[in-house]
Amino acid sequence: MTIHEVFMPALSSTMTEGKIVSWAKSPGDKVEKGETVVIVESDKADMDVESFYEGYLATIIVEAGGVAPVGDAIALIAETEAEIETAKQQSTKNSTPQPVAANASEAGLRTGYANPQSPEVSAPATAPAAQQISRNNGRTIASPRARKLAKEHKIDLSTLQGSGPHGRIVAEDVESAAGGTKRSTPTVPAPAAPQSTPAPTPQRAPTPAAPVAVPGEVVPLNTLQNVVVRTMVASLQVPTYRVGYTITTDNLDKLYKQTKSKGVTMTALLAKAIALTLEKHPLVNSSYTEQGVAYHSSINVAVAVAMDDGGLITPVLQNANQADLYSLSRTWKDLVDRARTKQLQPEEYSSGTFTLSNLGMFGVDRFDAILPPGQGAILAVGASRPQVVATEEGLLGVRRQMQVNITCDHRMIYGAHAAAFLKDLAKLIENNPQSLTL
Repeated sequence: MTIHEVFMPALSSTMTEGKIVSWAKSPGDKVEKGETVVIVESDKADMDVESFYEGYLATIIVEAGGVAPVGDAIALIAETEAEIETAKQQSTKNSTPQPVAANASEAGLRTGYANPQSPEVSAPATAPAAQQISRNNGRTIASPRARKLAKEHKIDLSTLQGSGPHGRIVAEDVESAAGGTKRSTPTVPAPAAPQSTPAPTPQRAPTPAAPVAVPGEVVPLNTLQNVVVRTMVASLQVPTYRVGYTITTDNLDKLYKQTKSKGVTMTALLAKAIALTLEKHPLVNSSYTEQGVAYHSSINVAVAVAMDDGGLITPVLQNANQADLYSLSRTWKDLVDRARTKQLQPEEYSSGTFTLSNLGMFGVDRFDAILPPGQGAILAVGASRPQVVATEEGLLGVRRQMQVNITCDHRMIYGAHAAAFLKDLAKLIENNPQSLTL
């Protein structure tokens, strides 16, 4: 008899527990090796989790909406139909089925998103560290929704080129292919399932809005909010200071008006300006470690984004100094769209080397930002407003200006370093913003 435990996987280095968003399979369903079994909510994203085994989903231990610590069993997979009842009995008795996975690579689940920075498979807390496993193995990578659409339209997924992360085939790819083949290969729509029988294929629902607070009621924190709490508490251990600067934005605003119709965003303009300035100030792009100062090989600008259902996430514009302004804007739009639906991969929100927090769109004049753990600095940007100023000719004039405040780790970035960085940033924005388009 062979019954496999399905464990709650560690989908990121900071994840201690996960929430079951939905099950792709129901008890008794046949499970293929590499097939998505469940969608799990990690710290900041929903991820497809696939089975390492072929068999039958015997019983679900943690239902949709439930939470389990990393390494805890959340379901059992039986090798044959005859073993399903035995697995159910073992689950009821809270007994450990045999054989138990010998190592993390046999833990029973793997994520549907590749993340070379962190283990894709999790074992119980007492097991050895997981070995890294590639999810490709010659297999077509596709989302559950894409697989369902491909089956409906009779499209071979292996013939499609995926537009998702790491070449992953998403629903839009299948829909595009279906649109081009409908005339020659009409498809018959599948009969609607009875209302009492839910479709087994999971579909991510839109991110829910934050719950409406009732006076006198305590609303529990969601997973993302709990991560923010832990992050902010960790930040209190770092000695920080802040330096402010006033930047005239007339030329930057003029460039924004010229490029806005081409899809350029103000976030991309600021991120690009920051990245180019960081090239001259590698210390501000570094981070503190017990071994010394870690100088990063790339300039990855993280940008703080508030989520509709509460919490905060920082999508990362990787190698922002090397990307052209228009590509950077397209990338930023894609990151925000997927952040809102919790479909970012871990490296897309945890690889920042410097953070930008912009509250200018809310009309905020100035504010201080809290330093994220593992980074050396974060820049808080306020609104650009017309101000009456004295010109160099001794006359009064009106200039658009914004207030910025940088928060730095004082263990390796000193006041003079922060001031020099802000001076060069202001010089670029005020005198040569056109260089951002080169």
